[in-house]
Amino acid sequence: MMTRSSRHRYASSLALGALALALSTAGVACSDDDDTTPGAGGSAGTAGGAGAAGLSDAGPDGTAGAAGGGADAAGNARLRVVHASSDAPAVDVYAKGNATPLVANLAYGKASSYLELPAGSYQVELRAAGASPTDAPAFETPALEVLAGKTYTAIAAGSLASSADDDKFRVMALEEGFGASEAGKVRVRVVHAGFDAPTVDLDVGNDNPAAPELSGLARFADTGVEGVPLPAATALQIGLAASGKTVTAFTTPSLPDQSSLFVVAAGQIARSPRDATGFALLAVLADGTTAWLKQNPFVYALHASPDAPAVDVYAGSAELIDNVAFAAMGRIQVAPGSYTLDFFPGQAGATPKPSTNPAVSLATPELGAGETYLTIATGLLASAGADKFQFIHLAEGFSDVPDGKALVRAAHASPDAPAVDLGTVTTSGTLDPSALVYDLAFPNATEPGGAALSAGGLTLGVAAKGTTSTVAEFALAPTAGQRLFAIATGMLAPAQGQKGFGLMVVD
Repeated sequence: MMTRSSRHRYASSLALGALALALSTAGVACSDDDDTTPGAGGSAGTAGGAGAAGLSDAGPDGTAGAAGGGADAAGNARLRVVHASSDAPAVDVYAKGNATPLVANLAYGKASSYLELPAGSYQVELRAAGASPTDAPAFETPALEVLAGKTYTAIAAGSLASSADDDKFRVMALEEGFGASEAGKVRVRVVHAGFDAPTVDLDVGNDNPAAPELSGLARFADTGVEGVPLPAATALQIGLAASGKTVTAFTTPSLPDQSSLFVVAAGQIARSPRDATGFALLAVLADGTTAWLKQNPFVYALHASPDAPAVDVYAGSAELIDNVAFAAMGRIQVAPGSYTLDFFPGQAGATPKPSTNPAVSLATPELGAGETYLTIATGLLASAGADKFQFIHLAEGFSDVPDGKALVRAAHASPDAPAVDLGTVTTSGTLDPSALVYDLAFPNATEPGGAALSAGGLTLGVAAKGTTSTVAEFALAPTAGQRLFAIATGMLAPAQGQKGFGLMVVD
């Protein structure tokens, strides 16, 4: 039995077209009716009080204040709020001393429109959305000084559940001052608000993590008031690196020439990237429109072909996986899309793509941003029938793990084995009543959510469908919270040079 740990952290897919559309319509004011669910474009908090200006009628000390006009109106400043704290609920935002919120029901991943308010000193209070203004605030900022003619973006960041100084909840008040964008460029101000993420480097192009364009972006820091100039009118690969190695990467849509925007790294590295609170980039435009950029898809490629040697795998001329042998696994991260993969006999170390024809070529399905996949290379190189060399391509889609349990998803990757039932074994040689899996045939897999197993030592047995007599048994010791793929591989009746039947378990 082979056990391979691959504890990964990735999240649900979001179409990048949402941001491209948002950027192309950045001059359109946000509506209170825009989608307010995480991951959708559109404004997310509604301004309270006196109409579109958003400040109700309160000045910094609770007295009547001016409304209307822009940041250049005499004595006025502009302020907007971005919710980037992934474990905080939707909030109402108040200026202390006012009974009407500046912003109502601001959800994670959303931004308000700019609020016009008189210059002065403000304390901002946050309450759970819908709470009474007389309730004690969940969070209160120190005094924030806003100056006449200035524009500010206040970002709610950090963990509401923490009291530690390095990751606790806070509001980052950032004065805006984007530099002029030259032709062919866009200005991007990157803010690191991932409260469980390390200091990172930004590798524009995702081509050289050892020599990034920007180094040392710490948690709760940003790249500077003027923004970073990046190429416009082209999709970009952006790598986040630490200690000279890429941690993860993102694909941006084409950004309009001479535009400017905030990009906030938010969410939790410890969560799956397909989760709504997984680590991702939040793009925030001037009109309060937001859109998520999810991590590029990850693919874990498992070699389970009983008659194939170690292989190198190429997409185009790029070597993606090097010298992977039977029962071993490689990991790649690629831009969203579909790929044709060419398989060649393995050579240790990075090697140019051979000029000869590949042993076999296989196409992947569409790989989506924020998704993680287990791709099992199985079947026989020497066959042209139903048991020929092929992929079993599985998107990671486990359900939440019940307390004290583990989850298992089974895949049948044994080319000569019949359909099987899979279950626990208490008495050697016999499946327990109520098997976990019934009638699983090559080359199929069970439902993405997985079946629950008790944590601790147990035996899994495989039997021909409709029977209880096991043809193979395997010891397993899942821990509470684990999510496992159990993959039947090899040949029940192996010929010379073929691998025998076994169970591969991927964490």
